Amino acid sequence: MLELKNISFKRDNKTILNDINLTLDDNKFYCITGPNGSGKSTLAKIIMGLIEPDSGSITYNGRDITKLSVDERAKLGISFAFQTPVTFKGLTVYDILKIATGSEVGKKDACNILSKVGLCAKEYIDRELNSSLSGGELKRIEIATVIARSPSVSIFDEPEAGIDLWSFKYLTEVFKELRSKAAGTTIVISHQERILAIADAIILLEAGKIKTVGTKDTMLNSILSTDCLKGGENE
Repeated sequence: MLELKNISFKRDNKTILNDINLTLDDNKFYCITGPNGSGKSTLAKIIMGLIEPDSGSITYNGRDITKLSVDERAKLGISFAFQTPVTFKGLTVYDILKIATGSEVGKKDACNILSKVGLCAKEYIDRELNSSLSGGELKRIEIATVIARSPSVSIFDEPEAGIDLWSFKYLTEVFKELRSKAAGTTIVISHQERILAIADAIILLEAGKIKTVGTKDTMLNSILSTDCLKGGENE
């Protein structure tokens, strides 16, 4: 279980997050949504340890992880997929899958992992993670590395950003599979109705505060009538 207590954060004297209290249970799929500038991406990065909150605490399975580094949180099983995937000169797709799993992944296993995101291992396994890959390809590869880790907490920051419709189709299928297996806690920052519709619970942020937390059945219609599903931005 992941617990956030009284999390607040300011940047350039502007309040981004204001007294966030949130409990995220094991084996649940959560979507965090809200208008642009509501603090969604900042909250995701604070959970991963990429940003340190000004105040408040984060507890994971009873352990205070507020001061732990990104690497230390990763060792506990917390994983993060960036809104804009990172490229690595000289590293191949096969290399990054081996790094993600921490073991010598066989070509067959690599193929199975890549197929989950709609990529053919024979075409991608020896490709470098550089600008020769499209945004959609990089996003799918990054999601494949998260799947390969089998983390206990998976965080996806606007995974639909910058990808084509074909990649988005595979993306939603991946999330449906994660939801059906109930494997660990999944947290997705998203505006997309098809992703929100998968969630066990939707968390609505507005102006750095949690406005509402509820099931998709109780929240989706009201969210669709607002501006929450407009394209996102870094927050």
